[in-house]
Amino acid sequence: MSSLKSFIKSVRAAKTMADERAVIQKESAAIRTSFREDFTDTNLRRQNIAKLLYLFTLGERTHFGQIECLKLLATSKFSDKRLGYLGTMLLLDENQEVLTLVTNSLKNDLNHPNQYVVALALCTLGNIASQEMARDLFTDIEKLVVTQNPYLRKKAALCAMRIIRKVPELEERFVDKAKSLLSDHHHGVLICGMTLVYDLCVQESNLIPQFRQFIPSLVRQLKSLTTSGYAPEHDVAGISDPFLQVKILRLLRVLGRGDQSATEQMNDILAQIATNTDSSKNVGNAILYEAVLTILDIDADSGLRVLGINILGRFLGNKDNNVKYVGLNTLSKVVELEPNAVQRHRNTILECLHDADISIRRRALDLSFDLINEQNVRVLVRELLVFLETADSEFKANMTVQICVAADKYAPNKRWHIDTVLRVLKLAGNYVSEQLISQFIALVSNAPNMQLYTVQKLYSLLRSDITQEGLTLAGAWVIGEYGDELLKAGTFEDEETTAVEVKETDIVQIFEGVLYSTYATQTVQGYVLDALVKLSTRLSDPSQIERVRRLITTKTTSLDVEIQQRAVEYATLFGFDEIRRGVLEKMPAAIIREDRKLQSEKKTTRSATPAVVAKPKSETDILLDLMSGDVEDKPVSSAVAPANGDLLSMALGGGNFPSVPTSTGPTNGKVNGSNPSDLLADVFGGSPSSASPVANDQQPQQQSINDILGLFNAQGPSGPPAAPAAPAAPAPAGVSAPAVQTSSPSVTPVTPATPAASSGQQKTYPAYPAFANNGLTLTLQPIRDSSTPAGVVNVLASFTNTGTVPLHRINFQVAVPKTQQVELRPISKPDLSPGENASQAIRVTATVGAQVRLRLRVSFGVNGSSPSDQDHVEQVIFNQFPADLLSSSSPSS
Repeated sequence: MSSLKSFIKSVRAAKTMADERAVIQKESAAIRTSFREDFTDTNLRRQNIAKLLYLFTLGERTHFGQIECLKLLATSKFSDKRLGYLGTMLLLDENQEVLTLVTNSLKNDLNHPNQYVVALALCTLGNIASQEMARDLFTDIEKLVVTQNPYLRKKAALCAMRIIRKVPELEERFVDKAKSLLSDHHHGVLICGMTLVYDLCVQESNLIPQFRQFIPSLVRQLKSLTTSGYAPEHDVAGISDPFLQVKILRLLRVLGRGDQSATEQMNDILAQIATNTDSSKNVGNAILYEAVLTILDIDADSGLRVLGINILGRFLGNKDNNVKYVGLNTLSKVVELEPNAVQRHRNTILECLHDADISIRRRALDLSFDLINEQNVRVLVRELLVFLETADSEFKANMTVQICVAADKYAPNKRWHIDTVLRVLKLAGNYVSEQLISQFIALVSNAPNMQLYTVQKLYSLLRSDITQEGLTLAGAWVIGEYGDELLKAGTFEDEETTAVEVKETDIVQIFEGVLYSTYATQTVQGYVLDALVKLSTRLSDPSQIERVRRLITTKTTSLDVEIQQRAVEYATLFGFDEIRRGVLEKMPAAIIREDRKLQSEKKTTRSATPAVVAKPKSETDILLDLMSGDVEDKPVSSAVAPANGDLLSMALGGGNFPSVPTSTGPTNGKVNGSNPSDLLADVFGGSPSSASPVANDQQPQQQSINDILGLFNAQGPSGPPAAPAAPAAPAPAGVSAPAVQTSSPSVTPVTPATPAASSGQQKTYPAYPAFANNGLTLTLQPIRDSSTPAGVVNVLASFTNTGTVPLHRINFQVAVPKTQQVELRPISKPDLSPGENASQAIRVTATVGAQVRLRLRVSFGVNGSSPSDQDHVEQVIFNQFPADLLSSSSPSS
């Protein structure tokens, strides 16, 4: 065993972490051995505890020395007690069970004749007191709070604060004693007494009126401190006891809050402190800061508030960054209370934007945005744009949002608004979110008189810089939409006031350069393809139109699936000029949302590029969407429905899919208005069924499937093909715009299609029974049509409650062989009353010609029984589908 000094030297002399660990482990083992041998040598025990405290500072485990600390408390030697109490405070906390053994030692030492031993016990109790210890020892603390010894009174006051926090119901025992501490003449007792009173008032606001009677005496004490001469005992940098002044100001802030008479008693002394305190030293700044907080928190008059804000403004010119940070942080909190007073320090705040400390810059930036209003929006936004050019990357994303929000809220005119957003796109286009671009496009589309100006500015900016993604996206959309106006103008003046001629070949050349540049991300490519296909109807030169077509065609083999699909769709449009011109007409003005408060961290989940033509869904996809509840079912009249063209438009995403009322057939003598199977049949065009769900469930399903698939026949379900689609709806944020019917809709009844009407489009399969047991019947009906790929089949699983009791928590699982894959959609209804139906869609993928084999597992509860008691689990192997179900040929009737 070495001494503490030698142990510290050994640890510091270790050259590696392994050496240090070895030294610590060896010494810890020696200390443990010493504790087990139970030496009576107090010097050795004191030395071991000292080493444990050093190990505690290193973060090592020291729990094995807790009992030894308690043994030192029982000794009569002051040095041992001091080390024992120190070890107890560091190695133990209020959650330790052994802490109960300390209570007796503390009680004895609290009544010790030596004041320093009593002080040790007070410090320990004030640091680690638990609720039990507080309840056991609070009577001793009560006596010490009013003792004649000021050294013990101040420590007892702080210990009482700990007891009140642990046992709030004991606060009444200390209220009167706390009042006596406020009249003490000893500065240390005053500081501790005010700390106790402040804590009492914060925890229990009902006590504040009891202490307001001390406001005059507190004001007198504060005045005597500010006007008294030099006092060596309490002087700090030429100021008399700044710690006591801060405590008094903090207590006055609590006592004067919400009380006008109390505020009037404080106004004079607060004004005196604010004007006479020396702010050249940090001590004076601390007092000034506390005075400002008090002024702003009470009902002070406006002149005093302006004085307080001016003090904060002086803080901004301080060389100490801590003082400057405190000033900015406090101004941010009071800018809404006194905006005009804070505006006077606007130039100083803007100077802080160029401070070397990043924390100062961040606070100054937040405060600058809070200062923007209708009168100073031009000046402040101009300064913020200058700062944006050289700002740190971590600031730019939030700054772009804040500047655009300020411009949108306080813009004096639309031209200034557009110029501001264009400046943001030029300086920090890579940090602009798609939501901001969407808002900018909506702004331009709603300002017809500014569209020519905007497209000219964006064309000029794109000619000089294509590295900023946000600028490229906005330019591609605006030039693609309003390129004809740019060509009609012929020329415009760039930033150097030089007349620039605009040609069709120049516009196409810019987009060609963007499309094949290294900055062309998937989003940029999508926007450029949209702009090019729009320009094909705005350009007049056939050679440039052909050049646009070739550019789009080159992307039909892109490795990016989204870009490839979009390019194929657009290339196909060139074979239908009439449809292409109708689809690519100018979009109507976008609807600007009322809620314009944008969040920089909010990420849009929309498509990466705004499409002009929506991708049609196959019949099977629509069927699966309807089964999973992706299409909203709104009851409408069953006698009328939109025309055929509108039905096709709705199926492609142009509107809400029509639906009809649910089945009203009787079920066990009652009207069933929520039959999911009948609801699907009605949505698909079938008529309401009045027969039993068990006997007549298959025929409505087959008929409804024919109806929905018949929508995609060459002539539609009934009538000629739909008319060409109208221009797409505006999609500034990158949302695919569905095609809309141009002709006015005619409301006519829809005649359900027959299987013969859809000949060559699908093959009708029956519903195969899978099992029927315990009141639940399951049937599986395969669905294949001309759009279904070879090797894929969609299966509609139908559940029917044929029993007399409700079924709950229906859970359907499907397993297939390793050579096949299966995908399940959610069940339409997990709980079935007697006679009710539910459905669930299944998609199976396998090799062409393979036999579909399914392992089915269905679990359900009967009549609301608990899962642990009466749940039924059914497992079957199903292989009754026809062998040619996954054939490579298209289904035929």
